[in-house]
Amino acid sequence: MDQRIIDLYDLYTHGEMSRRSFIDKLAALAGSTAAASALLPLLTNNYAQAQTVPENDPRIETMTVDVPGVQNLKGYLARPKASGDRAPAVLVVHENRGLNPHIRDVTRRVATEGFLALGLDFLSPLGGTPDDDDKGREMFGQLKQPEALAYAKAAVAYLKGHPNGTGKVGAVGFCWGGGVVNSLAVNEPNLAVGVAYYGGQPKPEDVPKIQAAMLLHYAGLDERVNAGIPAYEAALKAAGKTYELHVYEGANHAFNNETNAARYHKEAADLSWRRTLSFLKKHLA
Repeated sequence: MDQRIIDLYDLYTHGEMSRRSFIDKLAALAGSTAAASALLPLLTNNYAQAQTVPENDPRIETMTVDVPGVQNLKGYLARPKASGDRAPAVLVVHENRGLNPHIRDVTRRVATEGFLALGLDFLSPLGGTPDDDDKGREMFGQLKQPEALAYAKAAVAYLKGHPNGTGKVGAVGFCWGGGVVNSLAVNEPNLAVGVAYYGGQPKPEDVPKIQAAMLLHYAGLDERVNAGIPAYEAALKAAGKTYELHVYEGANHAFNNETNAARYHKEAADLSWRRTLSFLKKHLA
């Protein structure tokens, strides 16, 4: 697909233009409104592709939980079933559409690797993640960054004190959620590990506050987010922080999301996920 079309969709998904403006610009690039309509299914998420780990997978059990400290804050908890041993915990932070089927599946994937995993619904205080992605995008306009950080900190406290946990907590976030993980690392000393997929970076002057070991995944074609890499990495080095940074050449923003045909990059997704699991297991042991 023409990279200009993918870049245009990236701008739209991050709230930088209205749907009408997006459709008009897409039609101009595609050559007609009919051609634009034919491209839309490739650009939008197809959640029929979202179940790599079924809801009834015998290795895990899942449930909806209330997270104390914030009214109506809820999450999707997945935990290993076979062992009675306590497990280290991982907070899974969704993209700017909410706790959709893809992120629920990612949460189950984390649990199958022996972690107590919580997919937090940052839209739950606003009524919960809707089935319609565009509606979710609109709801994100009501969610302020200080609120999102407070929700994430409440989730870390919940996981740290969970009776099935070890007290060690990491976080994995994607897109908007990657930015939340970076912010959480700056503001939450109880976070042991942060894994940020193509997420916005914190201010360089805030980096010395980070206590967590950080794993940072970026897409080679993601110019918008990648502009912040040099300053972030320089600050991490200067502060002597534990981190790994990987750029996946030829991959687009959101390359890990297999429900999006236009942007999914299997090689980058598979390699980054292996690195993520290894990093979590190393630093949450």
